[in-house]
Amino acid sequence: MTTTDPLRPKLAEDEAYELARKRAVDVQGLYIHLIVYAVINAGLFTINWLTTGGDGPWWAVWPLFGWGIGVLVHMATMMVPVFSPDWADRRAARMVGR
Repeated sequence: MTTTDPLRPKLAEDEAYELARKRAVDVQGLYIHLIVYAVINAGLFTINWLTTGGDGPWWAVWPLFGWGIGVLVHMATMMVPVFSPDWADRRAARMVGR
């Protein structure tokens, strides 16, 4: 005779919700990163243009490219599932010897 746990569907829903919430927080972090990237780099380009009059060297492209690599890495870690959702839990348990 098999007994079913009436709380198990609720627990599964809670786990799914927590995973979805963590994903939403991660996506929010990416959006914030993109907004800050755009605002700061627009400011750098404005400063570059105002100080050189558009004729001098465009040094503002270097932070744009360098930081752009960081933004691409951030996007890649969001889009490519390198780690499963429970990877951190398994790793932490292994680190404390459980």
